[in-house]
Parts: sequence; structure tokens; C-alpha cells
Amino acid sequence: MMKIELAAYFKSIVDQDQCAVVICGLDHEIIYMNPAAVTRYGKRGGQALVGKSLLDCHDPQSREMISKVVSWFAESVEHNRIYTSRNEKENKDVYMVALRDEGGALIGYYEKHEYREIEKAKRYDFG
Repeated sequence: MMKIELAAYFKSIVDQDQCAVVICGLDHEIIYMNPAAVTRYGKRGGQALVGKSLLDCHDPQSREMISKVVSWFAESVEHNRIYTSRNEKENKDVYMVALRDEGGALIGYYEKHEYREIEKAKRYDFG
């Protein structure tokens, strides 16, 4: 049986997500942005943000909260997701989510957008 490289599958899952996904290491460096994130943050630099600090994109209060959340993630393998904000205009909730290696060690984090709009597409519309 052929060995499956899961990384390509996981990358494809993230890249197909219509929500912006920005993945950061523990030093807050942006290590990956999916196509939706590159588009969403285009006016702030888009793809050029990769390699930069996420903290540079936020005000002092937000930087403090991001750091507190990462510390909370590090306290326990049970601390993996926290609600951070609501965007009424876009009808979405925003969460920070811990990223862990196979042993449970914290390796980074990302922001998860969850839109609350009812789907308007027809079911299985291949048109």
C-alpha cells in the first residue's frame, strides 16, 4: 500500500476554506495564509504578511489579549479554542484555536471564522 502524505491533504482542506485562515507560530510569526486570507488582508499586504509578526497587525489591547490566549493554550492540552469576537456586519463569530503536535505540545495557533448565515445555494447544485 502506498504511503499517504497527509500534509498535502491538510493544506488542501485549509486552502479550500472560504474563510480566512492565518496560521502563526508561537513567536506570533505568520507562517501561512490560505487564499481567502491573502484576499481578505490584501490591503494590509496580503501574501507579503507571511513571515511578519501578527502582533504588528493589531493594536496594543489586541496584542495583549493574543498573548494571554497563547499563554492559556500553553497551560493545558485541554485549552484549545476560545471565543474572541463577534462581527455583526459579517454575521460571524471569531475564535482562536490552538495547534498542537502529535504529542500535544503547543506549536502555534490560528484564527477561526464561523459565519452564521443560512446557506442560500441549492443542495447539490452542480450548475
